[in-house]
Order: sequence, then C-alpha cells, then structure tokens
Amino acid sequence: MRKLLLMAGLCGTLATAHAQEIAPYGALPSKAQLAWQDMEYYMFIHLGPNTFTDNEWGHGDEDPKVFNPSRLDARQWARTAKLAGMKAIIITAKHHDGFCLWPSKYSTHTVRESAWKNGKGDVLKELSAACKEYGLKFGVYLSPWDRNHPAYGTPEYNQVFSNTLNEVLSSYGPVFEQWFDGANGEGPNGKKPVYDWDLFHHTVYKNQPNAVIFSDVGPGCRWVGNEDGIAGTTNWATLNVKGFTPGKGAPAQSVLNEGNMNGEKWIPAECDVSIRPGWFYSPSTNDKVKSVQHLLDIYYGSVGRNGNMLLNVPVDRRGLIYSADSIRLMEFKRFRDESFKTNLALKAKVTATETRRNNSKVSAANLTDGKPGTYWATPDGVLKGTITLTFAKPASFNRLVLQEYIALGQRVKAFSVEILENGAFKEIATATTIGHKRILSFPDVTTTQVRINIQDALACPVISEVQLYKAPGLLAVPVIQRNKQGEVSITCSSPDPELHYTVDGKEPVYSSPKYTGPVSLPAGGIVKAKAFLEKGKKASATVTAVYDIAPAKWKVTFTDGQAKGADPEKAIDGNPESFWASVIQPEAAKYPHEIQVDLGEELTLKGFTYTPRHLVEKSGTIYTYAFYVSEDGKNWGEPVAQGNFANIANNPVTQSIRFNKAAKGRFIRLVAVAPANEKEQWASVAELGVITK
Repeated sequence: MRKLLLMAGLCGTLATAHAQEIAPYGALPSKAQLAWQDMEYYMFIHLGPNTFTDNEWGHGDEDPKVFNPSRLDARQWARTAKLAGMKAIIITAKHHDGFCLWPSKYSTHTVRESAWKNGKGDVLKELSAACKEYGLKFGVYLSPWDRNHPAYGTPEYNQVFSNTLNEVLSSYGPVFEQWFDGANGEGPNGKKPVYDWDLFHHTVYKNQPNAVIFSDVGPGCRWVGNEDGIAGTTNWATLNVKGFTPGKGAPAQSVLNEGNMNGEKWIPAECDVSIRPGWFYSPSTNDKVKSVQHLLDIYYGSVGRNGNMLLNVPVDRRGLIYSADSIRLMEFKRFRDESFKTNLALKAKVTATETRRNNSKVSAANLTDGKPGTYWATPDGVLKGTITLTFAKPASFNRLVLQEYIALGQRVKAFSVEILENGAFKEIATATTIGHKRILSFPDVTTTQVRINIQDALACPVISEVQLYKAPGLLAVPVIQRNKQGEVSITCSSPDPELHYTVDGKEPVYSSPKYTGPVSLPAGGIVKAKAFLEKGKKASATVTAVYDIAPAKWKVTFTDGQAKGADPEKAIDGNPESFWASVIQPEAAKYPHEIQVDLGEELTLKGFTYTPRHLVEKSGTIYTYAFYVSEDGKNWGEPVAQGNFANIANNPVTQSIRFNKAAKGRFIRLVAVAPANEKEQWASVAELGVITK
C-alpha cells in the first residue's frame, strides 16, 4: 500500500510538473536575438568620401585624399549616443564606393591613401575603443557592392569580400551586429556578381558567433522594407526565407514590413532611418534635422511595433556630430524620459481571466512587476483572456505598453483596450500583434478600470508586462507649403498656436511677423516658421522651407502618355502629394518616358529638382535620368545633366541636381531612362522644379 501511495504521489507530482510547462510555439529567438531586441534603439553613422562630395552613392573613382575629417572624435560620437539613450553604434566601414575606414590590405581605396592623419588613421579602431569606453556595443556595415575594387564582378570577388570581412571581424573586438544590404551593381566587366552569402555568413560566425546579421532576409534581423523607420501596424518577428535572397531576390517590401505569421525563422524587423533627408552629411540639410515629434512618431512606429530603431546620425566634414543633430537627440531623449517616467499601472490591482493553474511561474501580478522574465499565461488551447487594471482613484493616461514573453514565441494576433466610463466599458483602441513591445498612443483618458482583451492568438498568450503612462503634450511643428502661384501657407496641428515666420533666413522669434494668411513668394526664398503658445513661453522647433521660382507660368507641352486620372499638370502644381504618371498598361509602359515643360519665360538654370512619389512599391520612381534645356522646345541638343538618383528606391526624397554649367532656356525636358524598380515600367513625377539660385 505504501508503494502504491508513493507511486501515486510521484505520478501526481509529474503531472503537476508537466502542467507547469508552457510549450514553445513556432520559430524562436536565439539568445543573441533576445539581447538584440532588448536594445531597442541605437545609432547608425554614415561616413566616407560621400561626406565630402555631397553624394549618397559614390562611384568609387573619388580621390581618397578627399577624405580628411581633421577633427574626427569617435569619443564625441559615443558620448552623444550614450547621452541620447542609445545602446550601440553601427558604422559604414565600407559603403558601395569601396572606401574602407580602416587600412585594409585587400584594397587600395582606404584611409591609408587619404589625407586624414597622413594615412595613419583607423576609424574602426577609434570607434570600437570609444564604444567600449562608454559602454556601447559596436557594429559594422560592409557593403558587398564595391565600385572601386578591380575584382568586383568576377567569381574571385567573393573571396576578396570574405577576406575583407574576416579582417574587420577579427580585429576590433566584439561586434554585436553585422549589417549587409543586397546592393549589387555591375563591375568593370559589365557583369553583376552572384554573392556567396553562405561564405559571408560563415565568415561572420567564425569570428563573431554572437553577431546578429542584418539583411533583407536576416538571418539575424531583417530590413523593415522602407527607410522611414516605420514597421507595419501588424509586425511578426517571423519570416519565410526559403527561396529568397538579399536585394532583388528578397520578399516584397510589404512582407518585410509585416513579417509572416508562422514564418519559418525568427527574423525580427530593424527600422533604419536617418535624422536628415539623406544618409551622408550634407551642409544643405543642416536645417532639415527631423523634429522631436517626427522622431517620436518613428519611435512609436518601430520600437512601439515590435521592431528596433536604428537612427542614422551622419558625421560632418570635421568628423563630429553636428550641433543641430546632437541637440535634437537630447531633446528627443528628454521627452521620452518624461513620457515613460511614471508607470501608472503600478498603482492598480491586476486581475485576469483564464489564468493557467498549477504553475507557480504564472500570475497576473507578474504583469506589473517590471521584470520582463516573468509572465501571465492562459491554459493550453485557450486563445483569449482579459487583463483588468483597477484603480482606487481615477487615473489619467495616454500610452499603453504591452510585452509578450517572446522567448516562448510570438503569439498574440489581436487585442483591444477598454476603459470604464459612466458605468459601462468603452473601447478606446484595437491592435493586432504585440511581440517584444507594443506601444499604443491615444488621447488622454481618465478611468478607474482598464481592460485589455486578448481576442485571438496562435497559441496560449504569454504576456510579461502591462504598463500605463501619461506622456506630456508636445507642441507640433508648423507645416509650410507653397502653391503653384507662389503663395506660402503655414499650418500647425496643435490647438490654437501662434505662428511666426521670417523670410530673411533669420531664426523666428515671438516678435517676428505673425502668420495671418498666405505670404506671396513667387520668386522663391527661405521661409522659417515656429509655433508659439502662452505668449511665446512655449515654442516648437523651427521648420525651414527653401523655394526657387514658383511654377505659376509653367505648362506641360508634351508627355508620352498618362495613367488615368494622372494629369501631367500635377507634376508642376506645387503639391508633392499629387503626381503625373505615364501610361501603365504593359504594352505601352516601356521605358524611356518623358515630360516637357514650357517655363513661360527664358531663365538661367543652374539645376533641377525631382520629387518622386513617397512610396517604395508601385511608385513609378525614376532611377536613371537625362535632363535637357531648350530655347524653342524643339532643338534640345545634348543633356545638361544625366545620371542616377542614388538610393531613391528606398529613400524617395526630393533630388536636387546641379548642372556643371548654367544653361539658358525656356523649355525643360526630363527623360526617364530607367526605373528604380525594374518591375515598374511606367514613370511618375510628384513635382518637377528648377534651380536658378
């Protein structure tokens, strides 16, 4: 009898122990990926010859002596990143131009051949040491595309690139992330190489077994599908990768943006974006640093949607982070700190329905203990549940933070948020995925009870954190627009702001002219504006808009066709939200395409601007262009400018092209020679402009 009782007790213990287990679901993160997702926010630095030549993509034929950041201070970069709340720095060790920021023995296009430190410098050595000093992780970006190396385009190049990788990854200490892209241009022989990704990955892991490898398809983390830094409102950390490769062989950008539910591999999204319009430093963008509000929108769209935020802060020509960028980073840090300073959920009593039993690790109390390694869960097979926060006194908040215990997989498919109002529950938000972190923003609400309803999941939900915050209000920045006639309007989404502006290039102050209606600026100029509250005590960041001649007299004289509803005049209407598109039927949508414009008067032109549609897919964005100027609209001669809009497919911002020599004429002609996306054989123009100043 005693033996039977012991056996029964043992069986009961085993059964209870089995009940405590929560089986992992689907693809799972590695230890390195878990640590990576906890980092959330870190710095990208673009630096190279492009910094000095004002290019986004160099051609590899630049004189290496142009690289001379005479005051380069990697400790300033690391100190800035640390104070900004960032956890790491990734640097462009080698961009597409092939220039190496270290004295590589596999290239003759390096800092060794530059004027910087008389060829004795090593940027990677200085930055890795600075990161170590300031407690930051260190990462590197090496582009496989090399527009300088003579072996590029040949089968031998793969080993050259592997050797280059090996050189970097074995020389500068721990590397937390190896950043790749799939850029693949033609070599000197006119051929594009087939990259040996297996060799490249083997080289990385041989030297840095804990490195997270970034590319369109990982294997460590993936591109989010845009360079705006914004993940999908649905964002799975899992992705189907079989049959895909980085670059043109990658999944659709919409898939990269959202991931795949039940994807084959755990490959979370990294959201890369620049604090300026371009990736490399340019003096022309010193007044175009993103506002705090814009950075917050990106933060909520990346970290707040189960991604990591990789913010590029380009180093200037001195070798320093420019003051405007640094100031904005600190403002952004202060506002984030203020927004997430006090977790109101700690004051609430937490209860939950459908709580898993016989498991000491599972408790509703774990949801507000501030420990991401603890959790609440439902029983196996139960895909719904409600978490309720009850306050003794009404609480006001406008942010909700949720986290899943992703070590066991990503599970939640849909949830809603309700508050108790006038004796009944009112829905204030709905969303889909959670993952590592989900942040929801909504207008201020006040209540004594909050319900979070998990509505659907792939397996039993396992939630680690619920947090509530009241973020302070932020004065929105003004928006400056100019119409076809040259009338400038200034608006602001903040309630009842006073808008003050200048047109002389000076910083607006409260005593500057107050905006009361459209300002006429047909000949162009610089408009700066600020929003003020409380008689000037509170002020927004300054917004700057630079205009050339308004297209008031312009008329489109010829196009090679148009899509339905895409009037050619929309290419010159002053509104970048409207556009002209050539015909998109397959039989009539073959490149080249063109648009011709009568400027209404003869002008001396120093360049032109092209604004693409702000889309990364189905945009008709032009990549290769030729631009002509004519006096009579019939005799065009040779192009006054021709080339490629570098990186425009992923970063569709306004392109400003200056001519080598000024040209006089009344007519202009933009020829779209090749598309940014080979699958899109039509062309589009959101706005076409000229440079006369």
